[in-house]
Amino acid sequence: MKSALRLALVGLALLFSGGLEARQSPAWLGSPERVADGIEYFTSTDASLADPAGPTAVFLLKLDPSRVQLSSVHARDEIMGLETVDGIANRHGAIAAINGGFFNTKNGEPVALLKEAGELVSDSPVVKGAVLIRSPPKGKTEVEFDQAAARVSMTIKPAAPAREQVVAIDGVDTTRARGKLMLYTPMYHADSDTAANGTEWVVSGRPLRVTEVRHDMGHTPIPKDGAVLSFGGLELPEPLTALVPGARVEFKTTWRSANGLPPKRFEEAETIVNGAGLLRRKGMPVTNWEQVEGLNPASFINMRHPRTLIGLDRKGAIWFAVIDGRQPGYAVGMHFADLNRLCDRLDLTDALNLDGGGSSTMVVNGRIVNKPSDATGPRLVSDAILATIRK
Repeated sequence: MKSALRLALVGLALLFSGGLEARQSPAWLGSPERVADGIEYFTSTDASLADPAGPTAVFLLKLDPSRVQLSSVHARDEIMGLETVDGIANRHGAIAAINGGFFNTKNGEPVALLKEAGELVSDSPVVKGAVLIRSPPKGKTEVEFDQAAARVSMTIKPAAPAREQVVAIDGVDTTRARGKLMLYTPMYHADSDTAANGTEWVVSGRPLRVTEVRHDMGHTPIPKDGAVLSFGGLELPEPLTALVPGARVEFKTTWRSANGLPPKRFEEAETIVNGAGLLRRKGMPVTNWEQVEGLNPASFINMRHPRTLIGLDRKGAIWFAVIDGRQPGYAVGMHFADLNRLCDRLDLTDALNLDGGGSSTMVVNGRIVNKPSDATGPRLVSDAILATIRK
């Protein structure tokens, strides 16, 4: 009698566990493929994810934040670089990867916020969606989402007794414009890649000091322990004349959040990747894309494109999603309403639309698993979000 009761209880437990598994992996999603400890891979061709329905191809990775580390890595390990997502992933031994933020397709420069390995390598005065990542070697990966902008300023502390001056930096690791002051970090390139029609200052050491001033030369080597300041023009505005050898300089980043995330959170994040279209934040839908992020409804919000998304679900799992598109008969892509439908099905509390179109790429175990839309093959991108197993 006791044996029969035990068998019945075991059968009941299996029945309930089977039901729980079914709820975790609904029919539209199918059964996962285990990629590694803490990484599961799903695909879906459920046409009802699009409305009106159409051919759909969705590729998903579910990441356990206690087992997986995330980081943004630049192509060729410098800002002036372009590379395929699988190339970036394979060079760094990543188990999985997706393309990251928006960039200039000609030279790889980011066009909005980007922070890598704790260093801001691209600022932006324009508010855009962004994901902040803290992923320590031990512990748990944390992601936060916001709409944000950042600008850098410099305080000049002259060697001789004089008044300190604060000067705005017009751009970080981006092409110099005439009459503008740029800051080039070691992440940019071996040198400033500038023409010989400006003034440049080498700053290095701790604290940072001006060690060299170069007039009308260009292509100034960037020190590993410092940076290069570059002004587009030889007639310097008055504050910059204080940048003489020996002068100390300090740089400060001012963060602007559309949703109240404290500046300290931006400073603490090792990685910040820009997107275009914060879809939801802390369980609340976001719809202010046109007003806050300046996105075009006709060509971007309400038009179907290939998409890449990063999100966080209600149970704390991190999701990567790549949606193929622009390929009639195979995949129509998604607009923002479709993306929100996908977020609902995954029970995401937070989600950000990353760079998409021909850039949308997912790599699993060294192989591109989706079908990028460019006819010439996988697009060269500027940066990728990599997933590696925490040791």
